Amino acid sequence: MSDTKITVNNHGPLLIQGSFEIVDKAGGVYDLAGRDTISLCRCGLSKNKPFCDGSHREGFQHEATAFALPPKKQA
Repeated sequence: MSDTKITVNNHGPLLIQGSFEIVDKAGGVYDLAGRDTISLCRCGLSKNKPFCDGSHREGFQHEATAFALPPKKQA
């Protein structure tokens, strides 16, 4: 089992807990100031992207229900 847990919240962010790092597309590492729990924006409304600032309360709707992905495509 992984040391990282990602929870998809109803009508809100991705909650990431455990041991992880977040990097930008160029490989730059975000300074998380020692946090081991953060929330990533899913609604696109945050002024602090990629992190959640609570802006989803303005109307982002998504019921988080787990499901199985289709089989991985073979190359």
